[in-house]
Amino acid sequence: MHAETERTEETSLVAALQAGDQTASVRLVSRYQGLLFGVCIRILGHRQDAEDVLQETFVRAIRAIHRFDGERALRPWLLGIAANRCRTALAKRKRHPVCTNLDDGPLDPGTQNPTFLDLRAEIDRALSLLRPEYREVFLLFHDQGLSYEAIGERLNRPTGTIKTWLHRARAELASELERRGITA
Repeated sequence: MHAETERTEETSLVAALQAGDQTASVRLVSRYQGLLFGVCIRILGHRQDAEDVLQETFVRAIRAIHRFDGERALRPWLLGIAANRCRTALAKRKRHPVCTNLDDGPLDPGTQNPTFLDLRAEIDRALSLLRPEYREVFLLFHDQGLSYEAIGERLNRPTGTIKTWLHRARAELASELERRGITA
């Protein structure tokens, strides 16, 4: 029932946006900013970049809403726009690298088990080292719960490629965490 209610609210929101209702834009941002910001920050690893991409995502979505097919789900469409904007930001960053000071040394094995926040920071750091497409697939699958097929559609890649990238992302994450002394 929850999914049905959410779908009805989404359909109503899209109709209001397409009708030019200005309050609908505020509702759109309010409803999806947390979700989209989470994806952007995890893909980009930099708060300012994530905020910029988030804003750009909403601007693009609102400008293109008149072309949106109301029969489709809004959430995956917005995630696709955010993911595309993140890829563009990463490509720009590659052309103009930003200097960062990351401590790449292993954790001190003599220290106590890391707290949840320490573990979260280690996972985020390991995620930031993945190839952008691996990181994106990993986050869309694990954080957003999208299926292989939905991710493939968003990224315009075959399902087999998505499965391969996800497998490689998991393997690289496990290897990096093990290298850093984080074991299960």
